[in-house]
Amino acid sequence: MAGRRTAWRAAYELLALRVRRPEWAFMNYGWAPTADGGRDLDLSAQEEPDRLAINLYERTIDGTDLSGRDVLEVGSGRGGGSLYVARHHGPRSVVGLDFSAAAIKLCRRHRVAPGLQFVRGDAQAMPFADASFDAVLNVESSHCYPSFPAFLAEVRRVLRPGGVLMFADFRPTEAVPDLLAELRATDLVVERHDDITAHVVAALRSDDARKRELIGAWLPRFTHPAMRRFAAVEGSTSFDGFASGRTSYVVARLTAPTPDRHHPRKDLAP
Repeated sequence: MAGRRTAWRAAYELLALRVRRPEWAFMNYGWAPTADGGRDLDLSAQEEPDRLAINLYERTIDGTDLSGRDVLEVGSGRGGGSLYVARHHGPRSVVGLDFSAAAIKLCRRHRVAPGLQFVRGDAQAMPFADASFDAVLNVESSHCYPSFPAFLAEVRRVLRPGGVLMFADFRPTEAVPDLLAELRATDLVVERHDDITAHVVAALRSDDARKRELIGAWLPRFTHPAMRRFAAVEGSTSFDGFASGRTSYVVARLTAPTPDRHHPRKDLAP
């Protein structure tokens, strides 16, 4: 598992260093409606190319009211998600945190909005004071962390009472019970969790041709096999994991307790 985490981090760093094009703003696998449910978003023409990735952010936020709140995105990557939240959810501030210096440099140059900033730092040792944020957003990043419990402890530390963790990521299906147990092992209250694997597979299928084209156009040929696995294009082991059910994608929302009671504050609920 440690070797896989190292490989994921190397892939993210390579993309940050080699692909400096600002139009590549998102790196998640996306979310698409299926016959079983879900709805698409109304997006501007500028946002349309990133529809599936934005859908995943909205599914993770899941109606949580972020207006007037201080929001932290841990693992902000190329910054598209933090910028989208800053523009569309009315927060007081948004901070994007990422371990990659190259990614932070790109974001500071190209992702600009009132109240938005980007900071380099470690998800397991965040450079913020206790109780700094009302909400933490973590989308498709935690699979890279050496210690998921250490990350959760940091989330708990930087969240204010009643604050919310909005989480989305994938794991081997057999490891999902352990993931849920780790979420419950904190004193954060698990309000809900859902398996959205079918929606992720639908998004991967829909976005397959575009991803292949971008890999071919923007990356050196010797990296293509690894990048196809990284992007989970059809036929890769990553895609097959999702399609076969060996890998599952989970979203969850957790709330920090308030001082007088050990259950969620309702003003951050949908």
